Amino acid sequence: MSKTRTSPGRVILWVIVLAIAAVVAAIWFNRASVQGYAEVGTSYAARVGCSCRFVSDRSLEDCRKDKLAGMELVSLSDDAEARSVTARFPLVTSTTATYREGYGCVLEKWEG
Repeated sequence: MSKTRTSPGRVILWVIVLAIAAVVAAIWFNRASVQGYAEVGTSYAARVGCSCRFVSDRSLEDCRKDKLAGMELVSLSDDAEARSVTARFPLVTSTTATYREGYGCVLEKWEG
């Protein structure tokens, strides 16, 4: 009777495939929570970023320093002409806040 040896590369490949499958399954089962946290995080970041940029008249680069710990995946971009800041959570959601005279920065209406 002969023993079949499995190569270390093949074992590592299977471990990686199973780890990816577990991560995808975890995200799928928690997608409502992930979506909710992403929407809250981008809304907060867009509103604070817009106020920093267009009320306090700071650069967007300087405003990025104001993000809270744990918001590293949220990115900010501004549109100087529209006086708005958009916050994005990759592959999940984005939210825009626009400066309106007399009102400050206002979040655009959510669609959902």
